[in-house]
Amino acid sequence: MQDITRIQSPRIIRIGGGVASETGEVLQQLGLSKPLIVTDTNLIKIGHVKTLTDSLEASNIHAHIFDGVIEDPTDTCVDDGLKALNAGDFDCIIGFGGGSPMDTAKAISFMAVNAGHVRDYKAPKQIDECGLPIILIPTTGGTGSELTRWCVITDTKQPEKYNLSGLACVATAALIDWTFTTTKPARITADTAVDSLTHAIEAYVSKRAHPYTDAFALSAMPLIADNVRTAYTDPQNGPAREALMLAASQAGMAFSNASVALVHGMSRPIGAHFHVAHGLSNAMLLPAVTAFSVDAAPARYAQVARVMKLATDNDTDVVACAKLVAGLKQMNADLEVPSPTKLGHAKDDKMFALMASQALASGSPQNNPRVPTAEQIVELYHELW
Repeated sequence: MQDITRIQSPRIIRIGGGVASETGEVLQQLGLSKPLIVTDTNLIKIGHVKTLTDSLEASNIHAHIFDGVIEDPTDTCVDDGLKALNAGDFDCIIGFGGGSPMDTAKAISFMAVNAGHVRDYKAPKQIDECGLPIILIPTTGGTGSELTRWCVITDTKQPEKYNLSGLACVATAALIDWTFTTTKPARITADTAVDSLTHAIEAYVSKRAHPYTDAFALSAMPLIADNVRTAYTDPQNGPAREALMLAASQAGMAFSNASVALVHGMSRPIGAHFHVAHGLSNAMLLPAVTAFSVDAAPARYAQVARVMKLATDNDTDVVACAKLVAGLKQMNADLEVPSPTKLGHAKDDKMFALMASQALASGSPQNNPRVPTAEQIVELYHELW
């Protein structure tokens, strides 16, 4: 536990169904009027971008659109976004979409005023020289990027996902509107929800946890546990979608200020080398990494089990921890989370060794209650496969 708590969050946060319609009002409040929207082609195709631009037009704000964001955005994607930014006269950037557009918007903003390549700024370096104001509007409810001081970019020269962190990655405003999430496919619904759950659990058991982040983490966990199966099977269920979006933001606030741990450290190399979606790789890892870690923080993991209603107050911590691991395995079964093998990815000891070194280099595993060796990470990859 830390003696000093340092919190970073957006200046403006608005939460609720339909709140994205207030984007123009928020821009005016901030004295902004010339936004570049950073998004992807899918959100244009399903009409969400038009919903946003129509709302801006109603406030007499005319936006330009960069729709070149790809899943797991790369350094070249950021470069393309910078070209779009430099080609126009903009005073802010709106990141609209899931974690990929929001993270890309952050990187475009800070790289516009910081020299070099985006890889030059990977954590633990702190990026505190801020670019244009960033307004984030999530449409998936998983990453919590709208409230964090982090973003993740994939390198194209060497397969690696790196964390970027600092004040320059904190949004100026976040508008959290759950209504966009009703169009999410079942697989993305499950994966983003478990991503949020992983954020909350890792923030709570992190060596950098503190009471402020605990409150967000403990609130997010039961919201996800109680609603993810409903949203997975009934995508139009408004209350479930609203609960998951709120939980994603709460979990984002928790891990942004307490950090993530071993699951995320191991997850990023899976995404970089096998192109598995981030939320899905987190879901694959969460039960095994939890089982590996529980003995190092039994009271914390037991409390996770209790707030998720997997254990009762009458259960000992040991029993509660066992129920947590079993419950996470059952959640994966209910959400049909596949293994890498089922996705067609073969075991590769040489690759696992590289991935283990990349996981440790990220710094996240060092926050875990039980800090693994490279050999133990390789063993966990074998177990996952």
